Amino acid sequence: QVEFVESGGGLVEPGGSLRLSCVVSRSIFSIGIMGWYRQVPGSQREWVATVSTGHLKDYVESVKGRFIITRDNSKNTVYLQMTNLKPEDTGVYYCNGVERPTTPKFDSWGQGTQVTVSS
Repeated sequence: QVEFVESGGGLVEPGGSLRLSCVVSRSIFSIGIMGWYRQVPGSQREWVATVSTGHLKDYVESVKGRFIITRDNSKNTVYLQMTNLKPEDTGVYYCNGVERPTTPKFDSWGQGTQVTVSS
């Protein structure tokens, strides 16, 4: 069993920035690829970004150049630095392990952290 605790969300104006954190209850090095997902009401949860154990990164096209995913294996924590936020980035953000290419590895999810981009 694995648990995820996401934090760092909030209300920001368009163009603003946020840094999300996800603390994982077990070794993220042993999990492997880690990722962020987001969900808006009425829509499926969508993949946003992944980072491998070797720090290789990939992003959904809509966030490339604006978001950066990182990981700290020593802290079992995954981060998502979000800049130049847009209203369409609004949603609840979750982290999880990732099975290539973008499938969540675990059925369990954390509570997520709400990101709202609005003026």
